Amino acid sequence: MKGKLAVGFVLFAAMLWGTTGTVQTLVPEGAHPVAVGTARLAVGGIALTIIVLLMGKLDLKSWPLKPTIFAAISMAAYQPLFFTAVTMTGVAIGTVIAIGSAPILSGLLEWLVWKRRPVKVWWISTFLAILGCLLLFLNQSSVYVDPLGILLALGAGLSFAIYTLVSKELVRDFSSISVVAVVFTLSAIILSPLLFIYDMTWVTELSGAAASLHLGLIATALAYFLFAKGLVHIPSSTAVTLSLAEPLTAAFLGVFFVGEELSFISWIGVSLLLLGIGFLIKGSEKEVPRIREVNISK
Repeated sequence: MKGKLAVGFVLFAAMLWGTTGTVQTLVPEGAHPVAVGTARLAVGGIALTIIVLLMGKLDLKSWPLKPTIFAAISMAAYQPLFFTAVTMTGVAIGTVIAIGSAPILSGLLEWLVWKRRPVKVWWISTFLAILGCLLLFLNQSSVYVDPLGILLALGAGLSFAIYTLVSKELVRDFSSISVVAVVFTLSAIILSPLLFIYDMTWVTELSGAAASLHLGLIATALAYFLFAKGLVHIPSSTAVTLSLAEPLTAAFLGVFFVGEELSFISWIGVSLLLLGIGFLIKGSEKEVPRIREVNISK
């Protein structure tokens, strides 16, 4: 599997992430977004662990502790940071800053840690995709500029960038499914105290249980497994930029299934997002960059 298939895995993972917004409309009223995110990680982590154990692929004897903890903390931190940021500063600003900052931060971290400067096509693609994301979310009516909310959104973007960077290190030496199983199980354990803070009775309702299963099994377990598979063969910065297909998918689902309407400016944003992702796919087909990596597992 080389660049083209790896890109396909990451794009499909992002499309699965993009279903979360539509599925969350099925969650019973009163369910706190942080509680939903915690349940999502718990279901996904448990499912992945069971699968890995049944496959007999879990060998923790030589497992690197440091990067695993970094990845687990990053994924655990992303959930409350993102949902709190959206609550404080609005869906539009919070989402754009969190999702839009992740590719830039990932590229900078890759440059600093792996000493690899992102290629020209990545800069162009990322600029177009982030601009498209910004225009797309101008369609949202709730916009608040809260300094703390913006800071939390940046923290969410940094968390996802760190998770991607460290996961690439892990999938280099271990199977993708083992990596996501271990990381997400630890992330769920880290967030487990939140299950006792927030009301979780919504999970017992049919719609709540169905939403939790989709979010955990499809939008988490399957999606992050595909994302990890793709990371084996493409740079982390490229993978994070490709993940901007998530808001694009969410926008299309909102239009076709929820009945939302996009403004003319938002459709321009959709076009720029598609253009940016298309450039990056074309660049990945021409060349699969060889990354000079450093070992952070010690």
